Amino acid sequence: MEFNIALVKGDGIGPEIVSGAVQVLEKIGEKFGHTFRFTEYLAGGCAIDACGVPLPEETVQGCRNSDSVLLGAVGGPKWDGLPGDVRPEKALLGLRSALGLYTNLRPAKLYSALAGECPLRPDIVAKGFDLMMVRELTGGIYFGERGRREGKYGPEAYDTEAYSVMEIERIARVAFEAARKRNKKVHSIDKANVLETSRLWRETVHRIAEEYPDVECVDMLVDNTAMQLVRNPSQFDVVVTTNMFGDILSDEASQITGSIGLLPSASLGATTCGMYEPIHGSAPDIAGQDKANPIATILSAAMMLRYSFSLLEEAACIEKAVDAVLDAGWRTADIIGSSTDRPLRGSEMTQKILEQI
Repeated sequence: MEFNIALVKGDGIGPEIVSGAVQVLEKIGEKFGHTFRFTEYLAGGCAIDACGVPLPEETVQGCRNSDSVLLGAVGGPKWDGLPGDVRPEKALLGLRSALGLYTNLRPAKLYSALAGECPLRPDIVAKGFDLMMVRELTGGIYFGERGRREGKYGPEAYDTEAYSVMEIERIARVAFEAARKRNKKVHSIDKANVLETSRLWRETVHRIAEEYPDVECVDMLVDNTAMQLVRNPSQFDVVVTTNMFGDILSDEASQITGSIGLLPSASLGATTCGMYEPIHGSAPDIAGQDKANPIATILSAAMMLRYSFSLLEEAACIEKAVDAVLDAGWRTADIIGSSTDRPLRGSEMTQKILEQI
């Protein structure tokens, strides 16, 4: 099979980690008889420097015409002083909107080989956890009406949260379908005791839940969820929530795994053309030094094989290779803990995974 993949390497460590994932995909192609064709496009700070905008139209069209998109990371202090509408991060929102990517899947699991890096108590760690965050991605406060105005106490700024029934229905169905393939439990996260959007969210999720009698549906307020993630993460299977709540909670979930450098994500819509990226940032402080952990981006490529191309065996091959490398004790600097061994460079970690494949 042949697949056209758009590469958006971005800024900071983006080019390094995407390079590692490309090597892994090429190895998978050799092993299973597939051809992956890669085309690079600019987005983020590098696009601002080259084109004056964070998301050139060429990038939008190139990604639309591809079978899938693999993204590194965007942003950095170099561009922090720019106005909000032209910052590098605007490229992410623009791509999600242009490609109709309304679902963000963020798995967070505790690798047994890295249990010692988990910041939680040993009795909590012993239970383990493996959860899937399902975050609504193109609605809510990040895409709502915003501005500045004269208010009761003088100049003020405002951002508006709004959700339609349709937006809630489609993300809820994604969550329930995902739960059917896992442990058949959905936690729906809102702030229904305060927010009207959350009341509509809860009503709508309850109605969709009736279509899935085999899946347990649990409501939980977002502040309680933040506490429960560090108190008892093993209770969660699939967690579905709004754009802003999902942004915050998924980052919290990543930290209890021991390293943000291990966690992939998939952004999906109505078509199979998804966008896949690690959940960490551009880490400009280590850019160009071959220190960045490529595992999150490599696992994002595995998610691409699974969700966009339906190559389940190939995706599992990558995931098993990562497990084997970690079980063997190989570590990059971000996950080496208190060991006195020399950490692997990013390119060395990629090579270890290639050898396992």
